[in-house]
Amino acid sequence: METRFVAFDHTRLAVHLAGRGPLAVLLHGYPLDHRMWLDAMHGPLAERHTLVAVDLRGHGQSPWCGDAVHAMDTFADDVSAVIRTLSDEPVHVVGLSMGGYVAQALWARHAPLVRSLALVDTRAAADAMAARAARDAAARAVVEQGRRALATGMLDKLLAKRAADDPFGLLLRARVLSMATSLPVETIVADLRGLRDRPDRTGMLPSITVPTLVVVGSDDAITPPAEAQRMAAAIAGAELVEVPRCGHLVPMEEPAAFARALGAFWARIEGG
Repeated sequence: METRFVAFDHTRLAVHLAGRGPLAVLLHGYPLDHRMWLDAMHGPLAERHTLVAVDLRGHGQSPWCGDAVHAMDTFADDVSAVIRTLSDEPVHVVGLSMGGYVAQALWARHAPLVRSLALVDTRAAADAMAARAARDAAARAVVEQGRRALATGMLDKLLAKRAADDPFGLLLRARVLSMATSLPVETIVADLRGLRDRPDRTGMLPSITVPTLVVVGSDDAITPPAEAQRMAAAIAGAELVEVPRCGHLVPMEEPAAFARALGAFWARIEGG
């Protein structure tokens, strides 16, 4: 895996590349970074595609830019700069959770850059009032109690239940904690504010004209299968894949099943 830095408008983003072939940009969720895609980047998807896992500003190896709010539109503009730097052609875009919100914003603002969309464990609707209040409470909690308390409290929502002595489940929890606790508190607060204030994209879904795959974990408690079904129904020709035994992090929880679904989707688009 190769790491590069893309600089523009006083911003410097780390991007991590693996594989060969048509470009596919991978957008991580909250409170994570590019490492959530490591299974995909070291798996069969990289045999036929160049996978580009972006560290959004303030995440992973991309420095925080001093923003009080990480608006999804700002993230999308950042990703558009990455795509323009790396490719002269539209690219496949894959976004999980917050990354899915960014992918939708990218379509809304920079549609010519998008060859296809994969929206994973995400939704189009904006936060309801109760969810907005919960974002504010989480922002206060991370400032007062620290990152580990916030991350630990999220684990049971992010991951499907596994046996207490399941080695893979224990490793998953450790991987998620490692990412979440490495984020600056400033980044977490800015993310939460951006998530709280993001626009409702439901009305935009019928405007999506590129091939679209919607993926959801069967046990996703944050964006349940019903949300995914509504998204897929609103996008003409969209495909829906529900992955059993998964929570909110399908690419980490069932990497082989995720790779099969995404690889088959890309193959249908590319005629391979």
